[in-house]
Amino acid sequence: MGVQNWTYILVGVTFAIYISIAIWSRASSTKEFYVAGGGVSPWANGMATAADWMSAASFIGMAGIISFAGYDGAVYLMGWTGGYVLLALLLAPYLRKFGKFTVPDFIGDRYYSDIARIVAVICALLVSFTYVAGQMRGVGIVFSRFLEVDIDTGVIIGMLIVLFYAVLGGMKGITYTQVAQYCVLIFAFMVPAIFISIQMTGNPVPQLGFGSELADGSGTYLLDKLDGLSTELGFSEYTEGSKSLIDVFAITLALMAGTAGLPHVIVRFFTVKRVRDARKSAGIALLLIAILYTTAPAVAVFARTNMIETVSNQPYSEVPQWFKKWETTGLITFTDKNNDGLIQYVADASKNELVVDRDIMVLANPEIANLPNWVIALVAAGGLAAALSTAAGLLLVISSSVSHDLIKKVYNPNISEKGELIAARISAVGAVCVAGYFGINPPDFVAAVVALAFGLAAASFFPAIVLGIFYKRMNKEGAVAGMVVGIAVMLYYIVKYKFGWLDDAVPNKSEWWFGISPEGFGAIAMIINFIVSITVMKFTKAPPTEVQEIVENIRIPSGAGEASNH
Repeated sequence: MGVQNWTYILVGVTFAIYISIAIWSRASSTKEFYVAGGGVSPWANGMATAADWMSAASFIGMAGIISFAGYDGAVYLMGWTGGYVLLALLLAPYLRKFGKFTVPDFIGDRYYSDIARIVAVICALLVSFTYVAGQMRGVGIVFSRFLEVDIDTGVIIGMLIVLFYAVLGGMKGITYTQVAQYCVLIFAFMVPAIFISIQMTGNPVPQLGFGSELADGSGTYLLDKLDGLSTELGFSEYTEGSKSLIDVFAITLALMAGTAGLPHVIVRFFTVKRVRDARKSAGIALLLIAILYTTAPAVAVFARTNMIETVSNQPYSEVPQWFKKWETTGLITFTDKNNDGLIQYVADASKNELVVDRDIMVLANPEIANLPNWVIALVAAGGLAAALSTAAGLLLVISSSVSHDLIKKVYNPNISEKGELIAARISAVGAVCVAGYFGINPPDFVAAVVALAFGLAAASFFPAIVLGIFYKRMNKEGAVAGMVVGIAVMLYYIVKYKFGWLDDAVPNKSEWWFGISPEGFGAIAMIINFIVSITVMKFTKAPPTEVQEIVENIRIPSGAGEASNH
């Protein structure tokens, strides 16, 4: 049976499961819509958190960027993994004890201000829309190749699917759908990795395989071979980094702090019964996430090595079928500059004839390695599960920010529960439409778009949350000023140095502040936020006594039973 038929079967079966779960667990109250009723078990929440966390950027983008960036790509592994640990240890239990549905809800109540709440909502929308653009782009890429439609049509199909179960089920439907999606995505990621590891090195454990000798009896280590292939083509050695130390540090810090400020991950810790369960589910999720994150570098090495050996300096007339199929999507392009019929894949841009979108590396990897058709289709189903699970979580953040934090808390406190639920669902529909637009017109490849979202979260939410939990003297004036300045500086830097919209010129790396890339500038914007927040706080009055008492209360470990009602 062909790849397309297998894809229809596996994607159809998984989508039927997701939709069935959404119908079975549809939300009937705002509490179910926002936090799944607050009664999710630690294991279910851990799996859902892992799926929510491992987006298209983790499944598709991360191994793709590592396959091209090599050693430099490790910043994404360090930043995202370290950030999750930071979130689980430093923030999640305290936020759970505070007992609010959303991050803007926490900020609005902690800083006793509707202005703080509105600023937080704006920041949440900016972060979520930037993040969801990467997910919809990932969905479009998967559909474009495996259902043989164009990317724009693929994005629209994904919009309709995610709209159905996010709007119908709310957090309750999304939580149990994400449990199924975790199972699909991790199986889909590991099966081809194990196959290719055995094929190339004879070792069934991918994490060990990519550091092993090749199975061809040459005695050469796989990484040594890839270093040799890279230098032959004019690229730097795969295992050597080219980024400056300060940029590596800044990107890692921005991704870590951004992770700890991501509203769609934080809200997952409100879905369990107790603070103890929040800690437990955070640990479970970390173990489940580690399975994919420790495998991604191996997948990157396998894909890069196989691609170079398969197409570099080969006659275009003899390229394998997978190359032709990806070429129809526009994600691989070949231009025969010297008319010799051979594919020249080299570092020199003036001579290079092959352009490969790094987002296809994970998806094309099983095809390049000639794995069975069902494995190729399985990866498509896994990529969709990763993208849709995170997109659903982000859409819920967007809809709850509008319906709960703006309409209910600011503009219409007397709205009925039914009215609020309707507003949440209408907001989700609007959010899907905007997300689809960004998926069709993405600013960059999946992992880079997502990295910018993390930078925005680090620049805005992280200081306000940390200071709100650990510094009872922190007041509304300081928090609002810090968030506004932090996200404004970050947006300016992205617009100027990522897109070049302010200068009518191509962004120039030599002009970066302190030599830090837009993906890492969230660390600088975060530091600016901290400085502005504390400085403004020093010259304004202290928070009310009752607010300071709440801050004291959420840090008391004796409350590890039921969450505080504050």
